[in-house]
Amino acid sequence: MIDELMKLEPYSLDKRDKERMLTDILTELTLLHCNNCVEYRRMLGALGFDSQRDINSYYDLPPLPVRLFKELTLKSIGDDDVYKVMTSSGTTGQEVSKIYLDRETATITQKVLVKIVSSFLGSSRLPMIIIDSPAVISDRNMFSARGAGILGFSMFGNDKAYALDEEMKLDIEALIAFFDKHEGKRILLFGFTSIIWQHFYEELKEHTDKIDISNGILIHGGGWKKLAGQGITTKEFKSELKSVCGISSVHDYYGMVEQTGSIYVECDHSHLHASIFSDVVVRRAVDLSVCDIGEPGIIEVVSALLKSYCGHALLTEDEGVILGEDDCPCGRKGKYFKIIGRLKNAEIRGCSDTYAVTG
Repeated sequence: MIDELMKLEPYSLDKRDKERMLTDILTELTLLHCNNCVEYRRMLGALGFDSQRDINSYYDLPPLPVRLFKELTLKSIGDDDVYKVMTSSGTTGQEVSKIYLDRETATITQKVLVKIVSSFLGSSRLPMIIIDSPAVISDRNMFSARGAGILGFSMFGNDKAYALDEEMKLDIEALIAFFDKHEGKRILLFGFTSIIWQHFYEELKEHTDKIDISNGILIHGGGWKKLAGQGITTKEFKSELKSVCGISSVHDYYGMVEQTGSIYVECDHSHLHASIFSDVVVRRAVDLSVCDIGEPGIIEVVSALLKSYCGHALLTEDEGVILGEDDCPCGRKGKYFKIIGRLKNAEIRGCSDTYAVTG
């Protein structure tokens, strides 16, 4: 079924066809994980859930709280099959999630990332500015969500430069040299939201040397907690970046290391989109029933890609709302939604908030 999905464009299935295909795949994944992960099998058993009887739709799957990955080893592969270990972000003293990938899962998640992002950027690799420090990339066998994001998006660059030096200071000379070299070309920029604001925007606006990035496209993610705490909205984030460097094509994305490979990218209408490889379900806190379109609730994310660990249906610690399905003005099919923020009393986390620890 995954092979069939890979032949399709990432936003090409309507509600009925997508639900049918995802239900088939997620049912198979649930059976696989029940057979290969003792902890997962015990949890479903404790809930009285029968994976061979109780699944009429992927909406019926009991989602695992994402925090469990900080407490348990939920993998469905042997130690000898572990190809890569991913760790979540976390502030000092917090436990981090550990996500175990075999080579097959690592390969398919990378291919899906390429399909999703290429639908926004096109198929050609672009000169790329990474708004971060090269010091973030250290141990490639075990790296943080921040490092994994940088490595993942680096695939879309054909000539890469870092905007920040080893001490997280803006390297204005390197930027000027890069843009002189690629004058007139379309430029890709990638970074984490609060790092972009604090170390790129705020430092760039103080420089007398102005850089024109009006032909650039910025993809950013990693949480809004720091900026929201300063009262900075998404609209202000975009308008201020445009004022200091001319960039007007800005796309947020939503994703997490606990469900690697599944990202939700913002279209030109400021809507986050679910691809055919994953979906978002919004649930009511009182009983985990499914919210109506336009009704805020807890975000659940499902993924068709994850065979090596039990991350195919996860209840996040984020609040959001489904805005519509199959009818976004951008033309992409599937659900589109927005994130409202972290649930009250949820752990503070976010790739962009932890550079002092991981950098």
